[in-house]
Amino acid sequence: MQRRSISSRALVLGLAVGAGWLDGSSVTQAATGNVVRPVKVLIISMFGPESEPWIDGLGLDQEIVVPGLSADYPALHCNADDVCQVTTGMGHANVAASITAVAFSEKLDLTESYFLIAGISGIDPTQGTLGSAAWARYLIDFGIQWEIDGRELPPEWSTGYLGINTRSPTEKPPLDYRTEVFQLNEELLQAALALSRPALLSDSPEAIAYRAHWDIAPANQPPSVVQCDTAAGDTWWHGALLEKRAQEWTQILTDGLGTYCTTQQEDNSTFEALRRGESAGKLSTSRVAVLRTASNFDRPYPGQSAYDSLASSISGGFVPSLQNLFNAGGPLVRAIVSDWAAWREGVPANPSVNPVE
Repeated sequence: MQRRSISSRALVLGLAVGAGWLDGSSVTQAATGNVVRPVKVLIISMFGPESEPWIDGLGLDQEIVVPGLSADYPALHCNADDVCQVTTGMGHANVAASITAVAFSEKLDLTESYFLIAGISGIDPTQGTLGSAAWARYLIDFGIQWEIDGRELPPEWSTGYLGINTRSPTEKPPLDYRTEVFQLNEELLQAALALSRPALLSDSPEAIAYRAHWDIAPANQPPSVVQCDTAAGDTWWHGALLEKRAQEWTQILTDGLGTYCTTQQEDNSTFEALRRGESAGKLSTSRVAVLRTASNFDRPYPGQSAYDSLASSISGGFVPSLQNLFNAGGPLVRAIVSDWAAWREGVPANPSVNPVE
């Protein structure tokens, strides 16, 4: 994996000759006089409850106000290890605006940063269960499709969704938007999986009781770390029929290589905003990992209505899913920080978390 040298990093930031560490802290001084904060890991959360385990668990007690962030979450939270966290606001418009503001901020040096997109989600019960932690290889945009109302379908169709500028639900679209599907760095994905699989994941009595309604694994099993892919869409779709379309859509966009399992709103928009920063020489998207933990199932259990599953039932997965963002994602963050000399060059072949001295 390529990385920028220190000299090219200085060129990107416009640092003055001789600028360096100031008073022993991990900030540099730009030629303009602005303080520039290097970031080893940036954790991206979408709303307040997703950020709390990181702020508390990593001691993120420093704030950096960045113009352009959400008025609800106007500052990054950082610690002395140069780990930072940003909360974007929910939905694709909020994340695109917030991450663009971060990527182009003159206050931050992201040229060597790793990015962990970490949020809660719904999950396919054939791939995971409440509290499961899923690392993605593919990011799928479920929302970029044509839709015909189900009451007006051609008789031979099983769904009203089809790719834009196609003639049937099974045809792959031309990907004119260039954001329909992204594939993440395989080396980083495998490192995240290896580091997180031994993690002890949280559970709850309510989640255990709710799982008992299922007669299939892994839906009725305790949470675990898995690898499967994530589908984004600002409409909160739910139910067995839409789940089937998400499975099919993932297969279509990845040429049969992807496996759908989690549903959320933001990840394609987040990644595209980071790509815009990459095109300007600000960062590298080869250093992006995506973790989604399951707060609910994406369809009802046998005998339950789709509406009750979506709006009326309490699955007990919300609190464990928040805790498991930190439980499953924390080992990757700690590995990067504890062996930064290796990670700044790229993903190590056999990553581990070095003991704290």
